Amino acid sequence: MVSGRPPWVLPGREMGFAGGTRIMGVVNVTPDSFSDGGKFQDHDAAVAQGLRLADEGADILDVGGESSRPGSRPVSAAVEIDRVIPVIRQLAERSSAVISVDTTKAEVAAAALDAGATVINDISALRADPEMAPLAAKRRAGVVLMHMLGTPRTMQDNPTYQDVVAEVCDFLAQRLQSAVAAGIDQRRLVLDPGIGFGKTLEHNLLLVRHLKRLHSLGRPVLLGASRKAFLGVLTGRREAGQRLWSSLGVHVLGAALGADIVRVHDVAPVREALLVGDAVMAAGGDL
Repeated sequence: MVSGRPPWVLPGREMGFAGGTRIMGVVNVTPDSFSDGGKFQDHDAAVAQGLRLADEGADILDVGGESSRPGSRPVSAAVEIDRVIPVIRQLAERSSAVISVDTTKAEVAAAALDAGATVINDISALRADPEMAPLAAKRRAGVVLMHMLGTPRTMQDNPTYQDVVAEVCDFLAQRLQSAVAAGIDQRRLVLDPGIGFGKTLEHNLLLVRHLKRLHSLGRPVLLGASRKAFLGVLTGRREAGQRLWSSLGVHVLGAALGADIVRVHDVAPVREALLVGDAVMAAGGDL
């Protein structure tokens, strides 16, 4: 956690970071997500999971109805809406957490905002649907802009960069400028380097190591590395559900290196680890 970061302005509230790193809990309402596909596909199970994550300390609940794992294929807006809207509606009614919808489709995002979401987490950084930026501007929604090379179906087909840190920073700077030009208040935007989205092991490690480079863009930074494949490469843990300890490591270190928000599956252990890490960082001195 780096002090002095600008707040994230959302409808009805302002999220600051002086008190520590914020946590976004993952609620996958899908049959095929890489980490927990099918486990929370039932609406009641997804709601229960979201409420549990909020009770464990999640500041934000990120609800998604379409898998973005490597090689995945898109689903229709109608399918996404059927999966996520009942869950978002109940979570908004029963939890004080910020509700985010993980989608690239404006039709899904509009329905989610109507149901109580206030954040659009768009892995395409508002590129996939030309109606998404105008919608976010009109509804004054918070937006997460993420870097991705290609699409989920193709992103891990030999991803190549000359300088991954510089290229990701340049991309997010351009998307930030485009979002503001579309009428979205800059204070409503968060930046995500897109760990695992068109990156090799080395690319991911370099992006985490140099998260502070994103601070030059003046917006909060989100790190989402929970249970991802590069952690399995490092540890030998082939099953995503076995990567809790490595997920703890990357997010605590990532917070120390510049992440303001971490997107995770395992909220309770991450929260405790961040309490320690944030306290150490708050003690003063340069890292």
